[in-house]
Amino acid sequence: MTGSTPVVRTVRGDVPATELGVVDSHDHLFIRSPQLPGKELDDVREAGARLAAFRDLGGGTVIQWTPHGMGRKADQLPTLSERLGVHVVAATGMHQAAHYFPESLAALRGSLAGLFVREITEGIHGSGVRAGLIKVAGGFHGLDEHARLTMRAAAKAHRRTGAAIAVHLELGTGALDVLDLLCGELEVAPDRVILGHLNRSPDFTAHRQAAEAGAYLAFDGPSRANHATDWRMPDAIGALADAGHADRLLLGGDTVTPDTPGMPHLLRRVRPRLELTLGKELVERILIGNPPGAFGLRR
Repeated sequence: MTGSTPVVRTVRGDVPATELGVVDSHDHLFIRSPQLPGKELDDVREAGARLAAFRDLGGGTVIQWTPHGMGRKADQLPTLSERLGVHVVAATGMHQAAHYFPESLAALRGSLAGLFVREITEGIHGSGVRAGLIKVAGGFHGLDEHARLTMRAAAKAHRRTGAAIAVHLELGTGALDVLDLLCGELEVAPDRVILGHLNRSPDFTAHRQAAEAGAYLAFDGPSRANHATDWRMPDAIGALADAGHADRLLLGGDTVTPDTPGMPHLLRRVRPRLELTLGKELVERILIGNPPGAFGLRR
């Protein structure tokens, strides 16, 4: 993990980070939450169809950000990955408290760091699949007690495993608060932090401050009714690249409900639009060149 060529921990084992191909840096094959009743992603055939469509459009790797306790179906991931020829990375970690039943949180409160480490080094319970990423979440323009608890555990697990920390930013906000905690107080190297959903808050100044701090910035997920997403994304990415931060950028589909365009949409619609506005070289760097540095296991 500390050598010159880092590896990425996929659901079928470690692979050289340079072999990922085109990467969807934030997505979900499976996810379940009390916050999304009746909108679960839990059908194996549908997950396979999405993964196949992504592969047929040139996709090579999907980073699944679904954390502990949210229906990861880890036991299904190796078979899907092998059958369809796409690398899949599973996540450990925890989402916002609202995505769990209170009794579940209480049972885990004092043992989160150990849980995250075990899922990375030994395997997700009952599956033998090792996670390659730690997923946590902030709140809307700030961090609550649960976010601070899980981020402290994530920092401990990162130091013991070398896995990167991926952060859900609620509506794209709170990036600088996250970095103050993780990279300031908890001394996690900024380039071990991936900030998700920045496209949902088109605050170009905050984006640039996060990039200048050294974090990876993920622009992920298609437009929704209350998000200034797709139509502002080329400008946001272009501004960061022009400021010298092209090496900090990632793209993802973030499929969270059955009606999300997700993985195929990323390559079928988002990629050509960005190529038209920003150029193929930059988009290739974001989809192929940057993910090895973001997701490789290293301390």
